[in-house]
Amino acid sequence: MQARPRITGTASEVLPLALPKGKKQLCELCQGVARLQCTKCRVTFYCNAEHQQDDWVGIHERICQLLVPIRTRKVLQQAGFNETQPNKVELIEICMSVAQSKLSEGKHREALPAAQCCLRYSKDVHGPKTVQMVPVYLLLAEANMGLADLAQVTELLAQAEWVVVKSPEHSVHHRLHRSLGRLHAATGNLEAALFNFANDIYFASEEYGLDSTAACGGYFLMAGVFAKQGKMPLARSLYSKVAQTWHGHLTKLLETRAQNVQDPDRVLEPSYDEAQRVEVRDLLKSMLEFEQNYSRTDSAQVALVAHCLAMLWFLRGDSLKALGFGSTALQASQLIPNHDLTEPIQGLLLLVQSLQTEPHAGSD
Repeated sequence: MQARPRITGTASEVLPLALPKGKKQLCELCQGVARLQCTKCRVTFYCNAEHQQDDWVGIHERICQLLVPIRTRKVLQQAGFNETQPNKVELIEICMSVAQSKLSEGKHREALPAAQCCLRYSKDVHGPKTVQMVPVYLLLAEANMGLADLAQVTELLAQAEWVVVKSPEHSVHHRLHRSLGRLHAATGNLEAALFNFANDIYFASEEYGLDSTAACGGYFLMAGVFAKQGKMPLARSLYSKVAQTWHGHLTKLLETRAQNVQDPDRVLEPSYDEAQRVEVRDLLKSMLEFEQNYSRTDSAQVALVAHCLAMLWFLRGDSLKALGFGSTALQASQLIPNHDLTEPIQGLLLLVQSLQTEPHAGSD
């Protein structure tokens, strides 16, 4: 007879006699028959130690005690379902934030438990066929996309698509089409990917305006498809469109920041969360690498994108990276006589250097 593995950490074996007759607890992650339970909240169960650890690292450590009033039958009977709604809403917000943060770090496996928990309680609060479910379906689809589980991605996006068909909100349409485009690009259906990215751009522009940065992701992804097809002039044209849009936006933010140099805590607009900042950074870095590695490098494009990255890092408070990308931008711009970005780039470098040399309060 094989010895049972010794359970350590925050889990203990489920005692069948302690459960109501005929009641089986299910694993939090896979819905299989549970053999372990969390010793801290005692309302969360797992089929094995691996799933317990995955959930603990992914989300459970953050929400362990929050689950107790939601899942304890006695509390539910005494307080009623409506009394638990605020707790569930808070839980959804935490899970969404954690999943987005982990996805921005490329930790797709760790993001899954938070995204799954977000889905479960969003269905309870909003209902499975409401427009509020769309961001959750897309979040879980993104996590599975990173794990190359395309079958699961297809199923999740089909559910989101069914909901979106009935919604007039352009914002959810553009996000869905972006996810569908990613899926088709991953499966090699490039024409379908282009169709969905075009719809992404259309709905984002309708919702936020033609010059909004919201459409940049669609243009960027469409450019990537054209590059795969060997249509380099089209790809470079779209990359240029993205760079020009972000350059205009970051320039405005930089002007505001330059007027508030005494406020070191002022960075990007409050509407930008960390996941969005990482997305913009990665998008700009990819475009810079594409241009630098292209056989016919366009110095003007290198200067434009590198200047964007320099402004982005300056606004985020990283002077070293701002100087590095700023220097790259300046070198590229100086290859072009009387280039219109040379002066703004030099101004940014001087601003970064001046802030680096300013004495800090309390310093010797």
